[in-house]
Amino acid sequence: MASVPSEPRSVLGRLDRSGRLIAADPELETLQREAGSELGQALALPQIAAVAELARKLRTPVGRPAVAASADQDIQLWVSAKPEGDEIALSLEGWTVRPAAAPRLSAILGGAAESTGSSARNEWTTDEELRIISLSSDLSDLLGVDVGDASGAPLTRIVRLEEDSDGEMPLISALAGRRSFSGQRARSRNDEGCVLVLGGEVVTGADGSFAGFRGTAETEKAAAAAVARQSTAYEEALDQLLRLPIDRIIESAEQIVARSDGPLRSDYASYGNDIASAARHLLSVLRSMSEDSAHVHGFVDLAALAAEAVIMLQSSAEERGVSIELDKPEPLRARGEERAVIQILVNLIVNAVRYSPQAGAVRLSFARTAGTASVTVSDEGPGIAPGDEQRIFERFERAHTKEEGTGLGLAISRRLARSMGGDVTLDSAPGEGARFILTLPSA
Repeated sequence: MASVPSEPRSVLGRLDRSGRLIAADPELETLQREAGSELGQALALPQIAAVAELARKLRTPVGRPAVAASADQDIQLWVSAKPEGDEIALSLEGWTVRPAAAPRLSAILGGAAESTGSSARNEWTTDEELRIISLSSDLSDLLGVDVGDASGAPLTRIVRLEEDSDGEMPLISALAGRRSFSGQRARSRNDEGCVLVLGGEVVTGADGSFAGFRGTAETEKAAAAAVARQSTAYEEALDQLLRLPIDRIIESAEQIVARSDGPLRSDYASYGNDIASAARHLLSVLRSMSEDSAHVHGFVDLAALAAEAVIMLQSSAEERGVSIELDKPEPLRARGEERAVIQILVNLIVNAVRYSPQAGAVRLSFARTAGTASVTVSDEGPGIAPGDEQRIFERFERAHTKEEGTGLGLAISRRLARSMGGDVTLDSAPGEGARFILTLPSA
C-alpha cells in the first residue's frame, strides 16, 4: 500500500527524456512499483506522466491535478512538472487518500478475466481553462486525434460543443459555476458523424481551488440507451408501487360486497362494488401503460365514450359551479382501447373543471379528418403560458403550482394516447382558456 507522507511536504521525482522514472522519493517509488513498473522504467502513472509530457512539449513549468491509483486506494495529488534540460523534475503535493475507484490494480494484475468490462472508457481530463490534460486511448481513437497532439490543446479544438434544447451548453455553465455537469453534446471536428455526450466532475487543486474537470464521454446512441434504461426502471418501480395498494383496495372492496365480515347494509355493499370497479379500472390503466405500445387495439366510439366520461363527472363539476357542455355528433369511430380512452377524457375534463372559473363552462367538441378522429376539451380558465405548453405534460408538473393535483394526469393521458397511435396536444394562450385535443387514428 502506498503511504502518505508523514508530514506535509513535496514528494519529488525525475524523468529522463524518454519518460523513465530515474529518481523518486520512497512514496512515488512505491506507487510506481504498485503500478507494475520499477525505478528506471517508464512512469506507469498515466495522469502524472501526462502532466510531465505536457511540460516537456510546452517547454514550460506545468501544474495540474491528478489521481494516482495504488493497489487498494486512490491518491489525489497536485503535480508540478518543470523542464530541466532533457529531464523533467516532478513535485507532488497535497496527497489526499480516497476510496478506490474500480477497477483496482490488484484486479487487473490478478487476471484479465476479472477486469473485463469493468474499466472506465472514454475518459478525459482538462485544466481550469478547458485545456486537455489527458485522453484515454479509446476516446482519442473515437475522435480521430493523437493523444500527444491533443495534450495542452483546448477541448474545443477537437470537439464542437452544441447547445441543448434550452439553448444552453452544460459544460460552459458548469465552468462558470465551478460544478459538475452532464448531458453536454459534442461533435468531433475530425468526423461530423461522431456525436458524443460528455459528463464531468470538478477537480480541485491542493489548495482546494477549482482546477478543471475529469469526465467521460458516451456516444449519443449509448447515452440515449442509458436514459431509456433509467426511465424504464423508474416506470417499472412506479408501476409496482401503485399496483400493490390497488390490489389491496380491490380485495377489501370485494370482501365488503361479499359481506365476508358479517351483515352489512345493502347500500354499503353497493359502495364496495363501486370502489372495486373504480380500482379495477385504475389497475387496467396501469397495465395498459406498462404494455408494449405496439399491441393491437380495437375500435371505439369517441362520442359515446365522451358522453360516458361526462356522466361520471357531471355532479362533481356542478359542485364547483361549472357546467359541462357536450356536442352531439354522429358516432365517431377510432382505433383505441376503451378504458384508456375513458381515462384520458376523465383526466382532461377534470383538469378543465379545476381551472374553470365559477359559473364557467367546459365544452367537448368533435372532429374528423383524413385518417384521424379527435375530441377537444375546452375550458374558460386562465390558459397556459407559451413556455409551459410542453412542461405541463411532464410527470409531477402542473400549469399553476399553487393549484391542487399531483401533476400526473396530463403525463398519463399523453402516454396512453401515444400508446394507441394518437396524441394529446394543447392549444392555449394566457387569458384565453385551454383546449386539449385527444387525437386517435380513425377506424
